[in-house]
Amino acid sequence: MSFFTELAQQYIDGEWRSGSGSWDIIDFNPYDGEKLASIPVATAAEVDQAYRAAERAQEAWAATNPYARRLVFERALRIIEDREQEITETIIAELGGTHLKAAFELHLAKEFLREAVQLSLRPEGRILPSPVDGKENRVYRLPVGVVGVISPFNFPFLLSIKSVAPALALGNAVVLKPHQNTPICGGSLVAKVFEDAGLPAGLLNVVITDIAEIGDALLEHPVPKAISFTGSDKVGRHVATVCAANFKRAILELGGNSALIVLEDADIDYAVDAAVFSRFVHQGQVCMAANRVLVDRKVEKEFTEKFVAKVKTLKVGDPKDPGTHIGPLINSTQADAVTALVDQTVEAGATALLHGSSEGNLVRPSVLTGLEADSPVLQQEIFGPVALIVPFDGEDEAVRIANDTPYGLSGAVHTGDIERGVRIAQRINTGMIHINDSTVHDEPIVPFGGEKHSGSGRLNGESMIEAFTTQKWISVQHGRSQFPF
Repeated sequence: MSFFTELAQQYIDGEWRSGSGSWDIIDFNPYDGEKLASIPVATAAEVDQAYRAAERAQEAWAATNPYARRLVFERALRIIEDREQEITETIIAELGGTHLKAAFELHLAKEFLREAVQLSLRPEGRILPSPVDGKENRVYRLPVGVVGVISPFNFPFLLSIKSVAPALALGNAVVLKPHQNTPICGGSLVAKVFEDAGLPAGLLNVVITDIAEIGDALLEHPVPKAISFTGSDKVGRHVATVCAANFKRAILELGGNSALIVLEDADIDYAVDAAVFSRFVHQGQVCMAANRVLVDRKVEKEFTEKFVAKVKTLKVGDPKDPGTHIGPLINSTQADAVTALVDQTVEAGATALLHGSSEGNLVRPSVLTGLEADSPVLQQEIFGPVALIVPFDGEDEAVRIANDTPYGLSGAVHTGDIERGVRIAQRINTGMIHINDSTVHDEPIVPFGGEKHSGSGRLNGESMIEAFTTQKWISVQHGRSQFPF
């Protein structure tokens, strides 16, 4: 894989260079354990250099005609299209993503770049009336300046581009820190795409590092005015706290514990297909995944039998095999945690309709039911191939169970009556919910984000303008004001 040798470096102020830390971040293939790259870690000094480079480059970029800015994103899109096979192979190797997952990620990455092309031209100023005679109120929409982006390991290429491209399109500069398990897909590959697309030096910087080396330097640094973080709610809480203490804007896209609700009038076969995809896509390592499948008792038996039968058909194994549905989890820590969680839940009294075994980072699917209402597993995000089937009696109980979680990201309702589904969806405390579909969706122009512990702020479409720009009021007094003294 050429990317793993060519791009195993930091990217600061338009230069590819080694980090100066005393240890290396090792990039492993999660399926076979192959060492893909060894990258000397960036220090706090390099974080400072990256932010200072961004600060120097940003003013001229903001002043660049937005019609010229958008050409960079058009070229970046073409580069991804031209290198799609290489990028697919890199996603499979670094993430353990299947061919299906890689195609899904690349499709969305291209869609977000297409939106970034348009976003360059979207900000608008306003002239507002004043109660003062002769006064003109102008409200300008301006870039925030420099944005720090911290991306996760599950969809690193997409979720880096999702914040990086809009921030740049709106006239900002960016410092990007990818997850240490996906430094290439989430970091240096993104930098390479934009470098080759002609983005001026300094506007996008990538620091491959870890909090063990830099602490909170990325968050506390005085240059960035906004931090876009995607990851766990535990880390998100810390990011929010540090940002608040330093008067920075925090856009937080955090975890989920989504419920897919199957009502008694649903198309059962279709609901099964949607539920299996919603739970097991990318091994369940998706914030929008349907952790909990809530089924009306009137159709519980039929649904459960068909659900288990379909899960049994999923192929677990080498993600390079186009026929594989479920590849490895990202690392052994995650694989061990998911395996232990299933064992503990069964020991506590749950019924395992499927009890998946594990081998290395491969964890086979589990389907659990018979859970007590206060079972801890119902309250947490499970980043692995584990489905929980929970029966309910009637709409009110379905809504109560769906809302009985600290999270509120996504969800789905399956029913033969669309408006009934919408009424139920309106009662569920999530940022997003889908009628007769999966829980896993993202589109460039709809507001993406969650409630409760699932985050704050929104991304996509007009929400990007709110996230990465600020408003400035300039008043003009025509004639003379009258002052009281």
